[in-house]
Amino acid sequence: MLLSQALDAALKFTPKEFAALSDLLSPELIDECLADTGVVTIRKRRLPMEMMVWAVAGMSLFRSLSMNQLVSHLDIMLPGKRPFVAPSAVVQARQRLGEEVVRLVFEKTRQLWFEKTPLSHWNGLTLMAVDGTLWRTPDTPENDAAFGRTANEHARSDWPQLRMVCQMEVTSHLLSGVSFGSVSETSEVDLAAQLAGQTQDHSLTILDKGFYALGLLHYWQSSGTEKHWMIPLRKGAQYQVREKLGAGHELVELSLTPQARKKWKDAPQTLTARLISKEINGKTIQILTSMCDPLRYPKADIVDLYGQRWEIEHGFREMKQHLLQNELTLRSRKPELIRQELWGVVLAYNLLRFMMAQMAYSLKNVEPYQIGFKQAALYLTAQLSILPAVAPGRVPKVMNEILAMAESFVLPARRQRHYPRAVKKKPQRYPLRRPQKLN
Repeated sequence: MLLSQALDAALKFTPKEFAALSDLLSPELIDECLADTGVVTIRKRRLPMEMMVWAVAGMSLFRSLSMNQLVSHLDIMLPGKRPFVAPSAVVQARQRLGEEVVRLVFEKTRQLWFEKTPLSHWNGLTLMAVDGTLWRTPDTPENDAAFGRTANEHARSDWPQLRMVCQMEVTSHLLSGVSFGSVSETSEVDLAAQLAGQTQDHSLTILDKGFYALGLLHYWQSSGTEKHWMIPLRKGAQYQVREKLGAGHELVELSLTPQARKKWKDAPQTLTARLISKEINGKTIQILTSMCDPLRYPKADIVDLYGQRWEIEHGFREMKQHLLQNELTLRSRKPELIRQELWGVVLAYNLLRFMMAQMAYSLKNVEPYQIGFKQAALYLTAQLSILPAVAPGRVPKVMNEILAMAESFVLPARRQRHYPRAVKKKPQRYPLRRPQKLN
């Protein structure tokens, strides 16, 4: 049984809530994406295109394996005279596949998973978070030209970097949207704007202060029905109070600059929002939000709700440290394969998170974010790697065993921090190379 068949079979044996998901990650879905992009296997090859999609996802699920080891380990190549394929054949197959097919698979699966997963809500709104991160790529001339490097007045990065902005549902950690581009040509605000259209209606998106752009905020809330946002007030921001709603509770009006009105289509001159202030540990926290109805959206919950934004930071850690084993760079050496690899990373991450959601909902009063990612991911990838060798009749038993293990991965309640937040230097065995100085 091939890996794709094993994954399809795995999703047929799930808790009651997921009984309708038997067609997810099926060979038919892969074929549909290949047909949509015009990528097909014209002649019989040992690495057909539908199998290479699993290889790209497997690059993240089995990070310690090289690509030629991966296709042999997952049994995704057709029979031939030799029990292995040459590394060059894998690279050529990835180049024929391209990035668009993997992107489409991610888009189709994330949409289907969101429709079928019983997500938690707050006052009728789905809780989302948006934030950005950087990915280092191998130091090649092609990557340098395509992606650029971050720099300041003193030095620039030693590695070409790719900027990514993600949107995540905070209770399940499922990614609902991803956009990325060159660090030298695209900003986080521009990438976040690409996610506004695919954000579901009746949602609340929690944004980091780095996304404070009034044009973006207006564009976000006007792109659908009840697409609310929440963001910390920028230090020194100017506003006019329209109405006092109570202590530390105001309806305010903020003015957009002429540059913002020029950049953002249909942007108004002013933006009305609700400003809520709260004293926490001797520090005043000010939160700006589009939820202007104080009766439907109580003030008492809003500032505390902003703390849920940290869930997406945990998600980035899960992808970089646990899924990719804290490797310094991505493994691909060409820009088009870097982008393909990243779509494979988010596809693999959503696959694991979706299976963890199944495990969580098989228990009582457990949310998916309470499932520890590191140990659960190790366990699930081990099960996925052996499923191709499992007889189809035994797959239900294997899936029941996976669900039976769910309780062992539930995290204990988080403790309150009792020491200041700080980053300590990691001891180095060798001296670091000094950053390159700018001319």
